[in-house]
Amino acid sequence: MHTNTLIDNLFPHGIDNKKISHLGIAAQYCRKIKLVDIINLAIPGKRKIDIGTMVQALVLDTLAGRSPLYMMKNFIKEQNCKVLLGRDVDPELFNDAAVGRAMDAIFEKGTQQLFSQISFEAISTLCSNEEIKYLNYDTTSKNVYGEYDVPEDSAGPTITYGKSKDHRPDLKQFVVELMCVHQNIPMLGSVVDGNSSDQKLNHKMLTRMSNHLAKHGIEDGAFVYTADAAMVTEYNLSILYNKLFITRSPFTYKETNSAVSRAVLDKEGWEEIPPIEPPINSRPRAKYKLYETTITLYGKEYRAIVVHSSTLDKRRLKRLNRQLDSSVKKVSEKLKVASKIEYFCRKDAEVAAEKLSEEASKYHYLDVSVEEKITYGKGKPPKDPSKRKIASIKYLLKGIVNENSEKIKLANEESGCFVLLTNTPVTGPMAHTPSQVLVAYKEQHGIERNFSFIKNPAILNSVFLHKPERIEVLGFIMLIALLIWNLMQQVMRRNIKSTNSVVEGLAGRKTKTPTTYAMTTKFRALSVMSFWNTRQFNQPLTAVQEKYLMMLEIDPVYLLFYDGVRGKIDEAAILAKLSMK
Repeated sequence: MHTNTLIDNLFPHGIDNKKISHLGIAAQYCRKIKLVDIINLAIPGKRKIDIGTMVQALVLDTLAGRSPLYMMKNFIKEQNCKVLLGRDVDPELFNDAAVGRAMDAIFEKGTQQLFSQISFEAISTLCSNEEIKYLNYDTTSKNVYGEYDVPEDSAGPTITYGKSKDHRPDLKQFVVELMCVHQNIPMLGSVVDGNSSDQKLNHKMLTRMSNHLAKHGIEDGAFVYTADAAMVTEYNLSILYNKLFITRSPFTYKETNSAVSRAVLDKEGWEEIPPIEPPINSRPRAKYKLYETTITLYGKEYRAIVVHSSTLDKRRLKRLNRQLDSSVKKVSEKLKVASKIEYFCRKDAEVAAEKLSEEASKYHYLDVSVEEKITYGKGKPPKDPSKRKIASIKYLLKGIVNENSEKIKLANEESGCFVLLTNTPVTGPMAHTPSQVLVAYKEQHGIERNFSFIKNPAILNSVFLHKPERIEVLGFIMLIALLIWNLMQQVMRRNIKSTNSVVEGLAGRKTKTPTTYAMTTKFRALSVMSFWNTRQFNQPLTAVQEKYLMMLEIDPVYLLFYDGVRGKIDEAAILAKLSMK
């Protein structure tokens, strides 16, 4: 009997072999946070494809590299939907019209409200309570191509020109704002107008944040709000009077500059701390020293932690170099002009030299002296030079430009400083030492890794949606994908830390801090074969894969059966069929 005939007799419905790669894990995290249930409860209705399943499919498509929305049905056709969505679905039900209608229904319900419900369920389920201590806020912009001329009564975000964080002022954009817990787990987020101001977005987010947390029993004073320097305005500080915060104090305030100057001049008040960042390859880790003082802004006193980093702030260092160049040029120009003036009286020349010396710049000064310029009479000089006739004596200024080394040294130290502004207490359950303030602020930069995810062309490629409302929903889908991506990393790292173990990262290196991307590379070839009433992997899981699944808190059976209910192979029936041939 031919092999194909035998297989056809044994498996009349054929063998379906489809790659699931890391999407099977992502699908289980969607299930863990009850993504489908939350959305269907919020947007009920009888549809051939419920909105929750549609959203989960869009999220998995995003984590697979995101297809254009009009090609969603092709993505679905290539997937094992029983494994990824819990049931078989007709790919034609994911045509661009159906996807568009689902996006309109999501927008009508409200993307901000929906995402806050999903994220809080996720954080409550998969993150420990202490991970809600710090709330980090930031924004980024996403460029788009095209005119995007939309009606004035459009309810979606305005796609327009604004302050481009990608340095592309020639392109229109929309802005994505994020509020994260534990560095990079998004809790609140939305897509807003392309010309939105960070300062105004901050105070809107503060109101949303308080209302959202209060709804879930987390009161002001139980968390610390961290944000960048755009938060520091009179209005924002006024509404933060009963909320704890940590931010960077802008150098546009003279009080900030004064705090740095006081710290640099005080040689005794500094505290050196060990490096707080993990080592990166062979690059030396930044060393920090801290100095605590106070700053008064808008009539209220705050703690100010002056931080000096061994890796100087490049922008401030460049500005200092420009100032030094300007200082040299300024003093040199004065000397050049003054050296051309001739004085007939030494006393006048000495007075001018003293005055020129006093007109030094901030970083340079002039060492000025007076020189005689002798003019001799006409005729043949006598043999005895001392008897040579002098026609006139004039006096000129001659100088040397010198550095004020002490001031330049202080300025270099100041250029390596920044100031953290906080109202956290020094005693009590929410007390923060200066080093804890710095560590909390540095965690805020974890949110910037989210922006690299958002800007990654493989995740959010060119936007070709004509309706701003649907761009907002696309942002909503992207935020859920980001939530799932970061939750997988968070759970992995937490379990690796608690078990004091390591896993294989990129290039086979052992690591205690694997990234989600590193994990996905270990499952690229994972496929599931479906036949009869059961499924199995195309090849046994490797030890590396099993270790990752353990750290992700996923039983391998859930990668075969969405709900964990294992199908069973009827081995007796197969043997009976084989014996008959």
